[in-house]
Amino acid sequence: MATLRQLEYFVTVVDETSFTKAAELLHVTQPALSHQIRTLERSAGGPLLERLPRTVRLTPTGRAMLPHARAALADAERARCAARQAAGLEVGELQIATLYSMTLGVLPAALRRWRQTHPDVGIRLFEHRHTDELIEAMNAGEADLAVGPEPSNWPGVTRTLGTEELVVVVASDDPAATGDTIKLQDLADRAWVHYAPGHGLADVLDHACAQAGFEPRIAVRTEQTAAAPALAAAGLGPALVPDNIGLPSGSHVLHLDPPVRRTLTAYTRGEPDPLAAAFIEVLVWGDDAAGTRR
Repeated sequence: MATLRQLEYFVTVVDETSFTKAAELLHVTQPALSHQIRTLERSAGGPLLERLPRTVRLTPTGRAMLPHARAALADAERARCAARQAAGLEVGELQIATLYSMTLGVLPAALRRWRQTHPDVGIRLFEHRHTDELIEAMNAGEADLAVGPEPSNWPGVTRTLGTEELVVVVASDDPAATGDTIKLQDLADRAWVHYAPGHGLADVLDHACAQAGFEPRIAVRTEQTAAAPALAAAGLGPALVPDNIGLPSGSHVLHLDPPVRRTLTAYTRGEPDPLAAAFIEVLVWGDDAAGTRR
């Protein structure tokens, strides 16, 4: 039966197209490398590599084995990283479920700090449009932790990060762009840059407008959070966006009176593992760690 070491030797010889270069890279002698390859070939039932004067090439048997060898090595690496992550070591991959708007606003600063202190830990983001989708994905075991608006009746562990303010963006030459604050009802007669049905910020805008006594007319709907302020800056109408996302040139920001805010949290299904707990601390560290107003 092939061992992981033999598969590693085989893949390295293929990648380097040379026994000599592979032996140097693997820090083994060339005879030892050749012996392991011959042992692997006996296990495979035939030659895997054709030795040529200045290179090596795969035989049909070798071509058939190569993808499986790579897959076996990748699986072994994932298992190693998972074990080390579970032990709280500084390697592995941290999986985070979040909303698209969080990726634009809350997470970049925290991810930058995380990269500086945990350079060997990769991050995988799972992005969702709506809080309900995010909660459903977390319940299904999609990620190690979630970053998003406060979930209702969450059975696991929740850590409050702060509050996020929603602001109105208009074009710099918009009639409303005469000050820094505005009442939402003063925009009741405007057609809005709205979000597509199912997008979490669509619910936020509709609820805020209902609280102000009107239903927003729609100039255009977008699926993308980042597109909303760009469309507003282009003059299509006001847009409601988190105050921590980047805004395009030609835009003007209006803070609402009274303000529209949402509580942001990090949450896990059970007690966070060491990596998840460390990332949560990065999120809450400092005034701008999560891009929130406290």
